[in-house]
Amino acid sequence: MFHMSLPSAVSPQYFTCLLLIVIAQVVAGALIYFQKETLNEKVSKVVAQVLDNYSGNNSTTEQAWDFIQRNMECCGWSSRLDWSGNEVIVNSSQLLFPCSCQNISAFTGNFSDSSFCEAQTPDWPVYDTGCAASVESWLHTNLGVVLGICLGVALIELVGMILSICLCRNIHTEDYTKVPKY
Repeated sequence: MFHMSLPSAVSPQYFTCLLLIVIAQVVAGALIYFQKETLNEKVSKVVAQVLDNYSGNNSTTEQAWDFIQRNMECCGWSSRLDWSGNEVIVNSSQLLFPCSCQNISAFTGNFSDSSFCEAQTPDWPVYDTGCAASVESWLHTNLGVVLGICLGVALIELVGMILSICLCRNIHTEDYTKVPKY
């Protein structure tokens, strides 16, 4: 019968790694929970920078923001007015608005899902709701799924920690001095 012998330090190191990951996850969760307002302010600042610097060049950040606005049917973070600081819109001689937040039911013209579209009137044909409300609503709707995934990951980590302790307790180096000689 084949016996596998691992160095006795492997399992404690694995347990320690898993323990550090679990601690980091708990700390991150606690920080997010207790620092909601600070987190909300920082997210608002980051989104404001994204909107102000949005150039329509289809960068990864711009594609992500277009995806959010298009699928959540929203415009800007608080409202469509968040786009008023955008450099392209401010410096353009045309009446531009972000295509990804156009209200398809109110828009009559060529449809595009990224970059900028030209409006016929100063009143943009876009969604009135800001994306902050839409994202918050999505999180509340999907809170059970998010918590289920987090608990599933935590359970897998806990099982890994328990198994590593069992492995550590059962590993022993083979003593070959007691093997009979033939």
